[in-house]
Amino acid sequence: MVRQRSIFSFVLVLLATFLMSCGGPGVAVAPPTYTATQLERIQAYVPEIQAVRDRSQELKTLIQKGDWINVRNFIHGPVTEARLNLTYVTPNLLPKDQPTARQITRDLFNHLVKLDKATSAGNPQVALSNSQAAIADIDKFLDLLPKAEES
Repeated sequence: MVRQRSIFSFVLVLLATFLMSCGGPGVAVAPPTYTATQLERIQAYVPEIQAVRDRSQELKTLIQKGDWINVRNFIHGPVTEARLNLTYVTPNLLPKDQPTARQITRDLFNHLVKLDKATSAGNPQVALSNSQAAIADIDKFLDLLPKAEES
């Protein structure tokens, strides 16, 4: 009888240990957030990217006028600078946003290449559609960025 009680006690101890290990409080994992350094680095580039975005009407006007030299200057100047800024910002984004940001940057590059080819060929329709697509890419990227008050 003593032996049965000790075996029964041992089984109860094992069962209690198992239940305690499975039923413990869950560990809450905080969602990933931006550090102050990341926000500072991102916000350093935002004005330059936004400035190019704000000048999109200027590019559209140049294309409509057929001023191909100034269109190419705009593409290879401010827009290319903005594309570089996108690549500088991407590593500072949250890990879940980085693949999307890289894809947007690749799409922007592809639209700029097509825009440059259309400019060389003097094709206003293709140039206009690719310039609008490039500006849409910049808008998508800006939507990924954290707001200044986020932390």
